[in-house]
Amino acid sequence: MPKQPDNPGSSANLSATVAMLRRLEWRARLVVQSALGGEYKSSFRGKGMEFDQVVKYEFGDDVRDIDWNVTARLGEAYRKKFIEEREITLLLLFEDTPSLQFGSGGVTKRQALLELASLLMLLSAVNGDRISLLHATPQGYTLTKSATGRGRVMHTAANLLGHPAPPILEQQEAKIPWKYVLKAAPRHSIFVWLGDFPGHAQPDVWPVLRRRYQPVGFRISDPWELELPKSGSQPVYDPTSGELYTLNGGSSAQRAAHQTWAAQRDASFKALFPKDSDRLSLTAGSDALDAVTDFFHQRMKRFARV
Repeated sequence: MPKQPDNPGSSANLSATVAMLRRLEWRARLVVQSALGGEYKSSFRGKGMEFDQVVKYEFGDDVRDIDWNVTARLGEAYRKKFIEEREITLLLLFEDTPSLQFGSGGVTKRQALLELASLLMLLSAVNGDRISLLHATPQGYTLTKSATGRGRVMHTAANLLGHPAPPILEQQEAKIPWKYVLKAAPRHSIFVWLGDFPGHAQPDVWPVLRRRYQPVGFRISDPWELELPKSGSQPVYDPTSGELYTLNGGSSAQRAAHQTWAAQRDASFKALFPKDSDRLSLTAGSDALDAVTDFFHQRMKRFARV
């Protein structure tokens, strides 16, 4: 059932937000220093790298940098040479929709996704990266550009955590200015799309965005979205339709319909992010830091230098 957020302006909620951010920051520092170490940046191929020139390929160079067009034209191997920029930019899109307010347990999908977004920002802040946040809701969007440093990143994360959830019974789709997204960060930036992904059609600009940025997707699922309760009937309120339903895990028809819906939802998510190391699905209530650490390790293996 959807859970109504506390008053974001209350002192109790502010104190809880600050405490949560400090806890996440401590864990982020710990995992960067131990589990990820100095390999964090290498989990994103080409991030922080700017094309410089084409040079002759020499033994020991990375074969993935070979420029095949130049090589074919000149008859000998040439590779692209890159120079490393001092910092990378993380562009987060938080797609805040009413469907995120569903929760069968103690944590709604929105609460879990907010924590995940804050964790990603703090992980990047520990590494000295620049962070831009686009918060899109059905009522509009706001962009916080190029925050860097602990104070500004903490402020950006706190504003996101304290933003009230969109009205449940009003418009369901977030207003995402995709053409503006293409200009919101420098080339080679890491584009992280956090949302519910209930059955997204591919945005018109998606092919261009994939060439400009390095997109990854983060999705939160509720346990009931993964598997219906095995027995008994459960009344459930659907925030996307405003209607009350009864789930019956003992109904073969409901289980079959649920499996079809789940498969379609997964297929839509995978169509946007075909590679396993470009997408991450979390369950509300699970440990986000462990999952994110595993995700970065997956990407490091994918982009490991030979």
